Order: sequence, then structure tokens, then C-alpha cells
Amino acid sequence: MEDTSVEPPAPHAGKLAAAWSRVRSRLRQDVGDVEYRNWLRQMTLAPMDGDCAVITLPTRFIRDWVRDRYGDRLRALCLAELPGTRRIELRVSAPSEASTADSGLAEPISQPAPAAPAVARPVPAGAQQEWLAPLDPRFSFDTFVVGKPNEFAHACARRVAESPAQPGFNPLFLYGGVGLGKTHLMHAIAWALRERDPTLTVAYMSAETFMYRFIEALRRHNTMEFKAQLRSVHVLMVDDLQFLMGKDNTQEEFFHTFNALVEAGKQIVVSADTPPTDLAGIEDRLRTRLSCGIVADLHATTYELRLSILQAKASQAGVDVPKSVLELLARKIATNVRELDGALNRLLAHAKLFNRPITLDTVPEVLSDIFRAHERRITIDEIQKKVSEHFKIPMTGMASARRERSVARPRQVAMYLAKQLTTRSLPEIGRKFGNRDHTTVLHAVNRVQELMAADPAFAEDVTLIRRMLEE
Repeated sequence: MEDTSVEPPAPHAGKLAAAWSRVRSRLRQDVGDVEYRNWLRQMTLAPMDGDCAVITLPTRFIRDWVRDRYGDRLRALCLAELPGTRRIELRVSAPSEASTADSGLAEPISQPAPAAPAVARPVPAGAQQEWLAPLDPRFSFDTFVVGKPNEFAHACARRVAESPAQPGFNPLFLYGGVGLGKTHLMHAIAWALRERDPTLTVAYMSAETFMYRFIEALRRHNTMEFKAQLRSVHVLMVDDLQFLMGKDNTQEEFFHTFNALVEAGKQIVVSADTPPTDLAGIEDRLRTRLSCGIVADLHATTYELRLSILQAKASQAGVDVPKSVLELLARKIATNVRELDGALNRLLAHAKLFNRPITLDTVPEVLSDIFRAHERRITIDEIQKKVSEHFKIPMTGMASARRERSVARPRQVAMYLAKQLTTRSLPEIGRKFGNRDHTTVLHAVNRVQELMAADPAFAEDVTLIRRMLEE
């Protein structure tokens, strides 16, 4: 039987372009400028395939990411705005970048697909080399929480991102302990540079990768290619430089690469766990070169900074986490931000999987292993010393028989904190305070609790001492 159905007329190219512009504009409003620039700006509307609107993206990874994260919204906008459209498909515009099975094939965005791995945002084709480390899409200046311990390093990183290879800021050497934000700032610099000028070649790698690739080049007798690749970049970023300690040949190559890039007006950013002067096993001439720019350290996080980081991460996740829970995490996990992030992610996953709210009572249950690992044994001597310093009384007052309020009250506070922060029994605590009876300790604990409930200023003093002891 002859098909008498009539296909909808192809829309005029001008109208289609205007409609596609409206789709992009509305999508940009929905997801924000940063997300749009990172993921959606590279979308292209191909010629209509009958009633199917075909949208192309440069790589399979980007296509999958766009489909999984923005597919529903994109589909709704296209069906509403593009005339004659009944179906939407995303395709890879460069088949060579996709797998053989995927090449040239479209996948309808309405179909569910496995979540794309959080590995790296796309990089400009000119900067994409297989052996370079991917950049984490979460690590940008927008997501970096600034506080006293890291504000100088953040300001230096911003300066380099805005104006690379400036005198005094080349190289930029970032140092600090594990999980304090060095890698985050390096990724943020790379993203900012690429967004400011997509033609820049920004090479980010670990020192370990630098070493392995150099060794591989030696084995294959193609060191010239290795040198040419590195010295053609506009910005070289090497993370965890301490891994080059004692590797004389690799240090030699890094030294010559360093000199070549600086002399050519290219920016270098390096990170390590110690300042250049403390890098044992590094040649003096390389140590001197590393110190000739700006050296910025990231100190250990404070309670306030950890709390700010947790609040920012909870907000980014779109989850309302009680402040008391965030405060508990900030107090208990004081080592580094990565463990703090992992603890919060575990809480969020547990709440989602078991459909349970996040409360103060559920935290110790979910994070028992993490809390045990971070539990620091606070001694009564530490408590007495900290309380004496805070109230400006001699340590001898803790065990003395003096009853003046200026001495007796701090002593009661120290007894209260000893009961709260140690596993010692009341008689054991009493012996540390001049062989006092356990009833005296119990009276002190009850009295401090009463005063804290009645006097906010006093309660703030006790809470402050407790935080300092727990950090």
C-alpha cells in the first residue's frame, strides 16, 4: 500500500539558526555560564535528518557527559523551539575520537545511560596529549574555599592565571601537606588559562609521570621528541616535585626544560610537600631556580576553614546538611580536606541509599572507622595547660587548694573538659587535680554545665578551649 503521509517541510535555515540560538541561550541561563562554557559551548546543530534534530559534539566523552547531565533539558528545549522536530540525537562529530562501534552512530538522549566518570573536562585539541594527566572538573577557583591558611597561595595562583609568565611570579612554587589544596589550585590555574585563551597549550602532569615518560623516551631513543613536546607548551605544571628526589638524570632533564621554558617566556607552576630549601636530594642549581619566583605555602586548615569547606560542598551537592553535623565533621577530621570531602560524600551516599535523613545521631554510625582513625588522645595535662593559658593563671593553680573564683573556676572548667574529652574515671581525674575526691569532680562538671546554660559568654569560652584541644 502506497504511503500517502506527508513529511513536514524542512524549516528555513534562518529560522532554524534563530531557534537553535534560543535553545543555547535558554540552556545557558539554566546551567550557568561556567557549566555552559565547560560542556555545552561546543554543541553544533547539524542539518535536520527528517524530523530528527542532530546535535554534534567533538568527542564521545563530551557527548556522553552532555547526554547524561543535560539530556532531558536539552531534549525539552529542542522539541519546544526547533520547528518540525520530533526526535533528538547526539552524535560525535569526529568519528576517529570514538570507538569503532560508536563511530557515526547517534544515541538518543532520551535513553538512560551509565553515568559518565568524573575524570576530566575536554581540553583543546592542540593541548591534548595522551601522557598528560587529566584535569578534574571539580577543581576550579569557583570551588576553592579561601581562608587564612591558604589566602596567599590562592592570590598568587589567581595572579598567574590572569597574567602568566610575569616577572616575580615565574615559577610559582606551591607547597604544603597532603590534602591542603595544592593540586586544586594547579587545576584551577589550568582551567582559568584555557578559558581565557583556548589556544594556550597547558601541560599538567605529576613528577612521577615526568620521570616515567623521560625513562621511556631514553629506552626508545626518542628523547628529542620528548624534549620538543615539553618545550613547545605555553605553561608547564608539575605536581609533587618531591618524587624527583635522588633521580639525577630526570632532574637534569627537568632543569634544562625549566631553563628553556623560562627563557622563552613560558610559565612554570610546581608543587611539593616542602619549600625548595627543604627538598633533600635535589641539586642546588635546581633548588635555586625553583626559589627565584614566588614560593607560596598552604598551612594546615583551621576549624573555621574546614567548616566553610563543608558548607560549600554541601551547597554544591544541593543537600541540606544540619550545621551540627558539619561542625562535628570539622572538629573530628582535622588532617586534610580530601578526607573531609570523603566523609561528607559517604554521609550523602548513605542517606540516599537508605532514604534516611542526615542527623547528628547517624554520623558516628556511618563514619565510625574514620572517627577512630582521627581520634587523638587528649591528656589531662594538655587540658590543664590550655585552660591555664586561656584564663591566665599558673599551672600550679590546677592542683592547689586555693578557692578564689579566679582560680577555682578555671580549675572546674579543666575538670569538666577532662570528663568530656578523656576516658579517665572521676577518681582518676580527681587525683590529677591535687588528689581531690571524685564528688568534687562531679560537682565541678555539673557546675560548669549550669554556667554554660546560663551564661553564653562563658559557654563560648569553654567551647573555644575545647576546639583548640581537639584540633
